[in-house]
Amino acid sequence: MEMWLPLISEYGFPVVVTLYLLYRIEAKLDLLNESVNKLAMILQSNMLCEETRKQFKIKA
Repeated sequence: MEMWLPLISEYGFPVVVTLYLLYRIEAKLDLLNESVNKLAMILQSNMLCEETRKQFKIKA
């Protein structure tokens, strides 16, 4: 807590809160990015079942 007080007084409360929230969600954003990349790889490798292909009108 002692290290936060000088930052708050120097840069202001909104800046400190923003930096704290960005720090907290960084790992979650990395996980989301990894999941999207995996999904793209699965879709590219044509691992969709036939019903899904018909539903989304994807030509095999």
